[in-house]
Amino acid sequence: MSEVTLSLTAARHLHLAAQGLLKKNRRRPQPEDILATIQRMSLLQIDTINVVARSPYLVLFSRLGAYPQHWLDESLGRGDLMEYWAHEACFLPRSDFPLIRHRMLSPDKMGWKYRHEWMTEHAADIQALINHIQHNGPVRSADFEHPRKGASGWWEWKPHKRHLEGLFTAGKVMVIGRHNFQRIYDLTTRVMPHWDDERDLLTQEEAEELMLQNSARSLGIFRGQWLADYYRLRQPALPSLLARWQEEGRIIPLEVEKLGPMWLHTDYLPQLEEALAGKLTATHSAVLSPFDPVVWDRKRAEQLFDFTYRLECYTPSHKRQYGYFVLPLLHHGKLVGRMDSKMHRKTGVLEIFALYLEEGVRITSSLEKGLKQAITDFARWQGASRIQLNQPPGELFSAQPSGWEIAAA
Repeated sequence: MSEVTLSLTAARHLHLAAQGLLKKNRRRPQPEDILATIQRMSLLQIDTINVVARSPYLVLFSRLGAYPQHWLDESLGRGDLMEYWAHEACFLPRSDFPLIRHRMLSPDKMGWKYRHEWMTEHAADIQALINHIQHNGPVRSADFEHPRKGASGWWEWKPHKRHLEGLFTAGKVMVIGRHNFQRIYDLTTRVMPHWDDERDLLTQEEAEELMLQNSARSLGIFRGQWLADYYRLRQPALPSLLARWQEEGRIIPLEVEKLGPMWLHTDYLPQLEEALAGKLTATHSAVLSPFDPVVWDRKRAEQLFDFTYRLECYTPSHKRQYGYFVLPLLHHGKLVGRMDSKMHRKTGVLEIFALYLEEGVRITSSLEKGLKQAITDFARWQGASRIQLNQPPGELFSAQPSGWEIAAA
């Protein structure tokens, strides 16, 4: 196929198609959709902030619609998934264990995630912990006593929590489940009994090429510079890599309005044909997580969607521009705004402190209908019976100046 030129809108639609966010899921979710959705994205980033839904659950909801959150925990528990450092701490298909095993075997390269001095200083205690797991089964850090308050006045991490985190990064233990979102650890030899490092280990170069291929497929359409961030890799030698992929029929070159040369993964050639015929339309409106793959690379989100985003939960409150944990809003292929909110679980109220539209976004009946439905679906999934709207932008939701009641599903 000769090189083609695409509009920026079409490029956005191709990316959202790859991510499963182009159209609303119209069928009832099934438990097996958890693994399939994570395979599509390659990675599902983990974050523990619980102001609204925890991020990994929300990322899945944006794509699947209402599903029981325990399905993710059960998918981890039955061995469909594993956890490890990928983009950051992530769920990934357990079948991708070969891709990250080399990282486990070189934990000293993992920066702050592994403290060699700690592991050496406490080697005897750590070996005792390994023996305990061997003889007594999986553990949580909560199974061990908490130390006294530290000299700084803050509660210090338990030694056993540090031990388990170190063993996890070094691949000696794996997460086999979560209880109240707390990790449950077991020995890797027990979790992966058929794995043999001598026989099965990929070199770092082999594993990273497979990660880059996953990144290209999950992005769908991309600039070469976007690939490495997906798994937090060093930037590869892009010209030779992309030329070889093109020869192998993995990707094709494109020219995109305002963005210039880009690449399309050939898995999306059918969607490209739709886009060229003007038939690849975006009809989904959704509340996104700050750690959604569409926005986790802030530079990519700015280049592709003209959406400048910064997570402000670690910024002093008086310096925040938008709020503590602000959720991007997707509507029909565009990132049109953001929402600062909190779920009050005891009262069943989703409180929206403020809702912002991006500069230049026009308030239309389509926008209002799409965002209202997306926010309502999100609130209902969270168990809310009412949405309290404190600060709507302009005329948006003017018919519901203080919020609205939510009917049962």
